[in-house]
Amino acid sequence: MKAADANYTPGKFTTFAGFEWTSNPQKRNLHRVVVFRDTEHLPDLVLSALDSEDPEVLWQWMDEQRAKGSTLFAIPHNGNASDGRMFELTRFNGKPIDAAYNKTRAENEPLYEITQIKGTSETWPDLSPTDEFAGFEQWDYTLSADYERPTQHRGSFVRQALLDGMSQAADGAGNPFKYGFIGDTDTHNAAASNEEYNFTGKFAFENNARERLSGVPGAPAGQVQQIQEFSSAGLAGVWAPENTREAIWDAMQRRETFATSGPMIKVRFFGSFDYATDDVQKPDFVQLAYAKGVPMGGDLKPVAGKAPTFLVMALKDANSGNLDRVQIIKGWLDKSGKQHEKIYDVAWSGDRKIDAQGKLAAVGNSVDLKTATYTNDIGAAQLTTGWTDPDFKPDERAFYYARVLEIPTPRWNTYDAVRQQMAPLTKVPATIQERAWSSPIWYVPGQ
Repeated sequence: MKAADANYTPGKFTTFAGFEWTSNPQKRNLHRVVVFRDTEHLPDLVLSALDSEDPEVLWQWMDEQRAKGSTLFAIPHNGNASDGRMFELTRFNGKPIDAAYNKTRAENEPLYEITQIKGTSETWPDLSPTDEFAGFEQWDYTLSADYERPTQHRGSFVRQALLDGMSQAADGAGNPFKYGFIGDTDTHNAAASNEEYNFTGKFAFENNARERLSGVPGAPAGQVQQIQEFSSAGLAGVWAPENTREAIWDAMQRRETFATSGPMIKVRFFGSFDYATDDVQKPDFVQLAYAKGVPMGGDLKPVAGKAPTFLVMALKDANSGNLDRVQIIKGWLDKSGKQHEKIYDVAWSGDRKIDAQGKLAAVGNSVDLKTATYTNDIGAAQLTTGWTDPDFKPDERAFYYARVLEIPTPRWNTYDAVRQQMAPLTKVPATIQERAWSSPIWYVPGQ
């Protein structure tokens, strides 16, 4: 608390007081990070997972703090290590979730951490078999010291949770999984590096690059593999009118956030039934987008006889790779309640074309694995587009979010191997297509 206040400079550098509630029943991750809007009404002691591992107890404790003047929310994270428990459709006691549970969860948890050093939990290839980019940075372990692999992936990844949340709402129970997205580092070594070329590991003993590649002397093979599968880190992006606690916290509460796998890619995403597809090219694009529609994290207001149009703008990180493409991920429920998802390529670099199978050719690869270098002579510095859903049906619930992909660049293990003059790793990718995800925009018929 003292550190947060001592380092807070409104308009320049914003800090928050918070804590991590580390529920880990049977080594299944249910962690939440709790963030306070200010430091004026903080408890003397926070809730510990030793007090309870039940998220509903945490939410009850949060309500007790609100009664004492606190303003706070919780951010669940690292669901890929939960073995299906993060977004399960039962309560902690095994009973089915219901409207009361769904309302309480939604009120306490506006955001979800989609990526961090322990991998990315957007989706899993078996859950999204038509998504060619679904297998990104899959750190497939429970939170155990014995390198246990999970057996359940449904309930661990947020895209499926978004679909399940809509199903709950369609059944009249409300949506418990209406999440915006952030990313973060989650390192334990006080070095919050987010770049592949500046990777410092998760734990202090991994600060030695040779040990990251080959393991601490005597380490079991499972530990070595688990460390090699760590990602670099993620970042959270927030669209707020000013750099203050109040403005940033409020923007997170309304889900006007995006996540990246590490690079400082910037993404804007808006939806409306009143946009023209060329509105994104106008000089007053942002003001127009707010005036006529909703930003990421918002709810579309239907207009009879129209399909929604989405405006996307993505700007590369000046110190990272160019951009390959922008995709819009759509999930929806048909009239029978069956869940569907589809990935649309909506903007891309170069003169590539969508083929007869609906696929966009790969952007190419400029990485030199021998030197851990790449060139930006492929890809684009910025991609913008307006896109109207060609498959929209006004009586079907849906969500949409943007995903932005970079061109391939070296993964951290390739940088390490070249610098240490060691053989490249063979069980993890040598390159990575870094990316960003906007928070979703939702559509509910007749709302």
